[in-house]
Amino acid sequence: MQKETTELPAILGGDPVVTLDQEAANSWPNLTIDDEQAVLQVIRDGNVSTHPVIRDLEADYREFTGMPYALAHCNGTAALLAAFFALDLEPGGEILVPSATFWASVSPMLWNGLVPVFCNSEPERMGLDPEDLERKITDRTRAIVVVHLWGLPSKMTEIKKIAETYGLKIIEDASHAHGASWRGQPCGSLGDISVFSLQGDKLAPAGEGGVLLCRDRDYYERAVCLGDITRIIELESPMRRFAATSFGIKTRIAPMSAALGREQLRRLPEHNRKRNENLKYLSARLEDLGFDTFLPPAHIERVYFEYLIRYRPDRLSLPLPLLVRALKAEGCLVWSPRYPLVHQQPFFTEGHAMTLARLPAGVVPAQYRPEDLAETRLGNETLIKLPSFPNADRALLDQYVLAFRRVIEHADEIRASALAEEA
Repeated sequence: MQKETTELPAILGGDPVVTLDQEAANSWPNLTIDDEQAVLQVIRDGNVSTHPVIRDLEADYREFTGMPYALAHCNGTAALLAAFFALDLEPGGEILVPSATFWASVSPMLWNGLVPVFCNSEPERMGLDPEDLERKITDRTRAIVVVHLWGLPSKMTEIKKIAETYGLKIIEDASHAHGASWRGQPCGSLGDISVFSLQGDKLAPAGEGGVLLCRDRDYYERAVCLGDITRIIELESPMRRFAATSFGIKTRIAPMSAALGREQLRRLPEHNRKRNENLKYLSARLEDLGFDTFLPPAHIERVYFEYLIRYRPDRLSLPLPLLVRALKAEGCLVWSPRYPLVHQQPFFTEGHAMTLARLPAGVVPAQYRPEDLAETRLGNETLIKLPSFPNADRALLDQYVLAFRRVIEHADEIRASALAEEA
């Protein structure tokens, strides 16, 4: 590469490139007086437990996704627990899941006696690999958990075809994907049951909260009976008989969270537009420098819960750890991916997961090994996390581009200096 910058990179004694304030550029969530007034209104109304704002939030998500049923929960994990419960699957049933996800996409199924079967992630979108997914189907497979990781919709054409062929249900974890779409259909409408998290880092945060969405009335009623004791009495089906006890769990959202969630969902298009503009701009320039920024195909509209790029060892001569060191010296905020692979965690490898599941007699407990899913492990090791720049202006983004370019142009000198330090 012909050098376009003359100054030494900071790791070799030059001045850092990134000098602009990054705190304001990356502050999230963006809260305004409208959010404050919405929460205060709940307090002034005095009903801080079952306020109608909860039903309003559910109506908002029905309109947002086109799904006929919505039920708000205290968090996304509780909504996923309700999703697994709603399917009413027999204990010992297997659920195909990614390992590259937050643990809540997986662990709640164990409370229903269901068995996670981890699958590889494909490299283009970091979602479930359809080929590995199909290879792992057995006569006990009952459902698939789809996660649109970091806001990039999974390969739903292939996954939907597999689900239809084998009669499997799809639980769509859309927690990263508020506002993303696949073939014109919004994420959150692509599963038999779909779930959003409204946790404070999410694109439409409520502080804490979750929403379950479905088309099947029976799924909705089972979710109600699991955790919303005040609403069971409204059911007109035989499920109403559980009104005095529910199924022993209370999972409804707090009204003040629901009020905040409504305001944030209302401003989601504005917030997503700013992030997308910033990260499309940055992605185009990092692609030119040899990084894979997971640009979506034409039939997908992605969003950016977080911004991950892939290091390409075939195009970049610096080892990844040294590249990260050099970028940090320039003032860039760069990290490893937030989520460790779930199948490698002690909860699974030490057998605790199968103890929790309490499998029926005759079902052999699953064995989870850290060395499994080699393709996912190798892929995860090449990812770099950058800020998602929800409020940044172009000047800061240009400083990041200059920092990356400077480090890459001086790669040989950086590597030689590092080798000399080790000698």
